[in-house]
This record gives sequence, structure tokens and C-alpha cells, in this order.
Amino acid sequence: MFDLVGKRFRFFLISAVVILIGIISLLTFGLKMGIEFSSGSLLTVDFEQDVAQGELKEALVDLGYDNVIIQRTGAGDYLIRTEELSAESKAEMEAGLEARFGNLTEPEFSSVSPLIATETVRTAVIAVAIAALGILFYVTWAFRRMPKPFHYGTCAIIALTHDAVVALGVFSILGGILNWQVNMMFITGILAVIGYSVNNTVVIFDRIRENIRLDINANFETVVNNSLVETLGRSVNTSLTTLVVVLALLFFVGATIQNLVAVLIIGIIAGTFSSICIAPTLLVVWDKKEWGRFISWLPFARVKAVK
Repeated sequence: MFDLVGKRFRFFLISAVVILIGIISLLTFGLKMGIEFSSGSLLTVDFEQDVAQGELKEALVDLGYDNVIIQRTGAGDYLIRTEELSAESKAEMEAGLEARFGNLTEPEFSSVSPLIATETVRTAVIAVAIAALGILFYVTWAFRRMPKPFHYGTCAIIALTHDAVVALGVFSILGGILNWQVNMMFITGILAVIGYSVNNTVVIFDRIRENIRLDINANFETVVNNSLVETLGRSVNTSLTTLVVVLALLFFVGATIQNLVAVLIIGIIAGTFSSICIAPTLLVVWDKKEWGRFISWLPFARVKAVK
């Protein structure tokens, strides 16, 4: 039988390294916020002739838009993100682009004021916080007949926090390299990932509960490992089938839900790992009071020890 629990500190180290890379990226690149969160205007333009992205960037700089962000969609259109544009400014921009590249069409335009952007940020933070607290209380209540039910809720929250942090780190890298922005699709994806990750985690926790009831005196580490092995096939198969559906969305729907699909892909991978390798094994760490050993495996602690 696989000894997954016995490799728990290797799993923790893998997660710590991935999260550390994400944190470094966040400190270096930050997150490129969409107009929903930082205010501004988003204009979609389609040129009759082929226009290179570099040429479009140069033209917009010449028109006075130095901080413009440009992305190309799968359909060949360009998404142009600028500061908030008035009707006159938008008309001038389009006239300047038409003068340089010929006729263009405007399939979509949206603009968000700083006040609305601030309110959207607050609402998004509240939504994620309420979801996390709700999950903590629900999992604790669902396992209330188990010894230390709060441990189950806390470990589930740690696992979903792990998934969210990984998604933020990856999006920071994508933002730095490809100018991807965090928008409402990203928040929708994060909330979906939270639910998906907790679902997988609760299935494993439920099997742990069943196995403990079968042998109340069994070694807890052995029970957790057996439960992981018994549910491993189910967890992996569920994740793979979900991933196939998400990839189909990416290929057939395209840029309109790009952020949502990207977060779901990251979340499915990170969530499968955390539900199998993080949440249940943290229960063992907590039960065996191994927090000192857990901290010693973190990368910064290992570097300090070497020095």
C-alpha cells in the first residue's frame, strides 16, 4: 500500500516552494487589476487590415496613452485597457487609430469609475471571506461527533487558502509576462475552486470518519493513509474529467472567459494536490503535535539552518 502520509513533509515542501515562487512574483510583478477593481476603460477593436500588436502599442503611445495595456483575443480583436475615457476621448482615440490603420469596428466598450471599482474590491473580499468562514463552520459541524472537529474545519480552510494563494501567484506571473488582469471572472473562478477543493477534501475526511468508526483504537496515521489510498482513484478521476470539460471551454469559448478557465485549471490541479496531500496530512501533523518539525521543513527555515 502507498505510504502517502509518510511523505507528508515532502508534500509540504513542494507546496512551500510553489507558494514562495508565487510570493516572489507578487512582490515583483504584483497583480494587474482589471477595470472592475482599479477603474478605467476597456475597449475592444477590430481592424479591417492586419495590425501587429507592437504597431498598435506605438500608435497609442503617440496618441498620449503611455500606460495602455493591450491583449489580443482568439478572434483576432484587440482589448485595449486605458484610464477612464470620456466619450470625447474615446472618439479621438478611435479617430487616431483609423487615421493610421484604416477602418475599425468597436464590438465592446466598458468603463468603471474609481468609486465603483473600490466598492467592487470590497464586495469581492467580503464574498471570499464569507465563503471561507461558512466552510469552516460547516466542516466543523459536519464532523462534530469526531474527536477535535475544529481540526477538520481548520485543515480544510488551510487547503483552500493554499489553492487560492497558488492561483494568485500563477496569475501574477501571467500578468507580468502576458499582461493578464484580475477581473470578476477571476473572482468567480476562485469561488468555484474553493467549493471544488472543499468537496474533494470532505470526501476524504468522510472516509477517515468511517474508518475510525470501524476501529476506534486504530493508529490515526494509519487510518488517514488507508483513507487516502481508498479515495485516491475517485479524487484523481473526478479531477481529470473536470479538467477535460474546462479545457473544452478554453478551446471553444476562448478569450471571453479566459481568466475563469485559467483559474479553474490552476485550481483543479492545486485543489487535487491539497485535498490529497495537504489537508489530511495536516490532520496527522496536528494529532502528533509535529508543528515544530513542520516548520523546520519550510524553505526559509532550512536555509537558516544551513547558515
